[in-house]
Amino acid sequence: MIGVIDYGMGNLGSVINALQFLKEDSIIVSRPENMSDCRAVIVPGVGAFGDCAINLKKNNFDTQLKEWISAGKPLLGICLGLQILFDESEESQGIKGLGIFSGTVKKFQLSKQLKVPQIGWNKLSITNKNCPMFESIDNESYFYLVHSYYVDSYDKSIVAGETDYGVKYCSCVWKDNVFATQFHPEKSQKVGLTMLKNFCDWSNTF
Repeated sequence: MIGVIDYGMGNLGSVINALQFLKEDSIIVSRPENMSDCRAVIVPGVGAFGDCAINLKKNNFDTQLKEWISAGKPLLGICLGLQILFDESEESQGIKGLGIFSGTVKKFQLSKQLKVPQIGWNKLSITNKNCPMFESIDNESYFYLVHSYYVDSYDKSIVAGETDYGVKYCSCVWKDNVFATQFHPEKSQKVGLTMLKNFCDWSNTF
């Protein structure tokens, strides 16, 4: 069973629909204690970093997610679900993220030719070909993004892929049992569904 975490800010419908299309058993997890029914969890998210951190804490998901990751159980973060894994964000100064990874979420500072937020399709340059989520996915495949902030990971060894939008930034990370993307696999058509399927298959190996 794949659990999709509902903490009041996730794009649950698109993720659940994608999992159903892949014929993967899935549930919406609205209470931390229900995570125990799952072999893997997905943390989606749209909105502000600070609101995300506050909502996770209010619902006690912050503690439970940290324990889940420490226990070596598989997790996929999507968009804000990637950013909240890091220490902090320029978007919500003074509010701490989960601190799973060391780094800061920064606001795009771009020329007038590039609009913020970045909305649309962009290329993923794979930097870690050993990542199991890239099985059957070509380098520089296009994925769908909607965001104004990007991750600056201090530990470059966890960066699995990068995207260029005026600045080259980390668009996905992988370390041990955690994989997370700035882009939306669930909205990225065939290539995105392939990545989700890879995650589901990978989660069966734990």
